[in-house]
Amino acid sequence: METPDFGIPPQLARRMSMAEQYEYLRTKLTRRRTLVTAGAMAGGLLTGCATAGAAGRATATGTASVSPLDTVHGSAVAPFGRHLAFGADPKTQMRVSWQVPLAVKKPYVRIGLRPDQLGRRIEAEVRGLHTPGLTGVRAALQQYYLHAALDGLRPGTTYYYGVGHDGFDPASAQGRATITSFRTAPASPERFVFTAFGDQGVNRAAAANDDALLRQKPAFHLHAGDICYADVNGKGRTTDGYDPAFWDLFLKQNEHVSKSVPWMVTTGNHDMEAWYSPDGYGGQLARFSLPDSGFDPRAAPGVYAFTYGNVAVVALDANDVSYEIPANLGHTDGRQTKWLDQKLRELRADKAVDFIVVFFHHCAYSTSAHASDGGVRAEWVPLFARHEVDLVINGHNHVYERTDAIKNGEVGRPVPIGAGTDPTRDGIVYVTAGGGGKDLYGFPAGVKESYEGHVTHGEAVETFRWTKSQASKPETVEWSRVRYRGFSFLSVEAVSGTAPRLKVSALAQSGERIDHFEVRRGG
Repeated sequence: METPDFGIPPQLARRMSMAEQYEYLRTKLTRRRTLVTAGAMAGGLLTGCATAGAAGRATATGTASVSPLDTVHGSAVAPFGRHLAFGADPKTQMRVSWQVPLAVKKPYVRIGLRPDQLGRRIEAEVRGLHTPGLTGVRAALQQYYLHAALDGLRPGTTYYYGVGHDGFDPASAQGRATITSFRTAPASPERFVFTAFGDQGVNRAAAANDDALLRQKPAFHLHAGDICYADVNGKGRTTDGYDPAFWDLFLKQNEHVSKSVPWMVTTGNHDMEAWYSPDGYGGQLARFSLPDSGFDPRAAPGVYAFTYGNVAVVALDANDVSYEIPANLGHTDGRQTKWLDQKLRELRADKAVDFIVVFFHHCAYSTSAHASDGGVRAEWVPLFARHEVDLVINGHNHVYERTDAIKNGEVGRPVPIGAGTDPTRDGIVYVTAGGGGKDLYGFPAGVKESYEGHVTHGEAVETFRWTKSQASKPETVEWSRVRYRGFSFLSVEAVSGTAPRLKVSALAQSGERIDHFEVRRGG
């Protein structure tokens, strides 16, 4: 059962476009939250369970407290926007997050092995996010995000859970619609599937991509940044233009997937929301609970690592090294790159890890509109090569593009559609999976698309890369193997055993396959 719509009557919602739903909800939610924000003047505490530590973790430009006189009964407030994420250990840890349109008292998660037996109750943390009406912000807004840490879970087990608060119990008839399930990582899965894309936003295409990837039954999904596009221009400045209410609709749009599939995000340039500290990441700290396995979860919440089965996944914040969009260039003072080197070395030495997959936003190798970021190439590509990373996934360019295996900046070995590659011998394949739903880009003038069933002859492509001076430097490249201008996503099947491999496929929204290749090591 689905969560009830939190503001649009179902019969009306069915007739409205996503843009119309957005405007309806923005107006309604902003009007409702004006009461909450105004109540902050009284200096009371509404949530009753937020701690000083929680407020510090989700620091924005301000945090509103409101008088209990401004509350409504908890039974009138329906949770929405449920989204999961792994903890550092996917076998035993899950993080459950959701949103409420008004502040509530004593939020919690009920969990159990059956939907009718949710005996375990876990308190949730409240992270209030206040966006004042400043220059560039469409409307002042108070948002409430709730998070519960589920630890000590059993590997390979299906759990049922529901979210609630005082006055709204998921075990009651009223709250039963919030009950759904997730599955922890098995101790040693023989095979599993994960999906990936970047650059999603809120629209019909984004929702359709959600539906398409759900049919792949992924164990988890990687979102390579530019998550919501509440920040319009993506320069990391307060002049960008920003509407925080867009996040409400985004989380609701994705809920039918993210409530059961861990939604592992990292930071793109449109996710640097400069109205929040630190470094524009206060919003992300409020909305998401991600693994705390990075070097500093507060300074770089989109940097972490986890291992699922025989695949280690490393998420990076490319804003830290981007030459193209330098708002946060160098904001970690080299700590992220140092951590990356250590983490890759550690993972490559782990006998349980067959493959290392790295994902982040800005492209190391692409020919589309944003082309390639020289900062990524300078800082990270040598580390990927040194530690023989098996697959790199980017977003940023709103297309699908896949390289041959790249070694020392050139084609180490051609990887035609359907071919296999060995990173220990050939180099690394880089995939731009930016067709998640936002308006699509193209390729350089005169360059044709080339994808499964529509292969064009190999050709050199005239493109460019960004330099440290923010100038673009032309380059002619031969590594652009597959190009598709359409909404799409990656589906990767990981196989363990005596012949471990990654079977990588790119799928259009229709389900049609547009690319596939296989990664094996030492074969």
